[in-house]
Amino acid sequence: MSKRMMIQKHLGTLGDIGGIMGAMKNISLMETHKLARFLAHQHRVLAGIEAAAADFLAHHPEIAYRPEDKAPDIVVAIGSQRGFCGDFNESLAQALRHHWRQTGGGAADVLVVGRRLAAKLGREPRIAATLDGPSVAEEVQPVLQRLMDALGELHVRAGENKPLTISVFAHREGESRVGVRPILPAPEPGRAAPRFAYPPMLNLEAEKFFAGLARHYLWAQMHDAFYGSLMAESRLRLQHMEGAMQRMEEKSGELRRKYNLLRQEEITEEIEVIMLSNEALQRSRRGKAVGRIGAGAA
Repeated sequence: MSKRMMIQKHLGTLGDIGGIMGAMKNISLMETHKLARFLAHQHRVLAGIEAAAADFLAHHPEIAYRPEDKAPDIVVAIGSQRGFCGDFNESLAQALRHHWRQTGGGAADVLVVGRRLAAKLGREPRIAATLDGPSVAEEVQPVLQRLMDALGELHVRAGENKPLTISVFAHREGESRVGVRPILPAPEPGRAAPRFAYPPMLNLEAEKFFAGLARHYLWAQMHDAFYGSLMAESRLRLQHMEGAMQRMEEKSGELRRKYNLLRQEEITEEIEVIMLSNEALQRSRRGKAVGRIGAGAA
């Protein structure tokens, strides 16, 4: 195979890869638009729960978690299930290792979400479980169900009479660094003056109401964390794809220039062969004509 044909084959391969990457870029773009709507709704849900908790706790400050009763901290690290997202998982792994160094290598349980992040962390003894993460927004719900089951198992191990303390390590929308979000115990009693003069009317005991509110708060916070992580992942994937496609276009342009130069050289060689062949033919014809003239004179 000639060098020009090899370059032509390489160009065809780059074209196929570019088509695949373009499709992946479009999928990520559509995902960011969808997640933007989901996050807007989720922010409103969280704001409503926090407002209800503030109104409740303003009149029931005695209902609070005591630090001495808290179970060991559980860390949920939300990574990515897919690749092509730059340093998304590497920055999460670095943030976790920094947290472990700061806390003196405590025995906190870590739940890792996302196959790529799990591969970055390796066989870390602090990891209690590893779960597959969501690739699109529609997969958040089943992933959260599995995560809640894992949290329930850790709660049983720590002792059900102790409230969970959960922190989430994840990328968040609009932030370039990994964020650490304490989720439980929450909401904490606020010190602001109550908005209403009278306590809210409840159909449940105050403790049961607060326990149910905390469960709703955990569910809403987890949804918000996962949607925000997926949004950051999709935007990083978009940037990564755009950079890769730009480099591929530059490589394709360089290969096309080489291809054109090689083609010009082949055309020049063909013209030279044709001209040499024509000169040889002319000499042959002149030789034959001279031979015929000589034969006629004899």
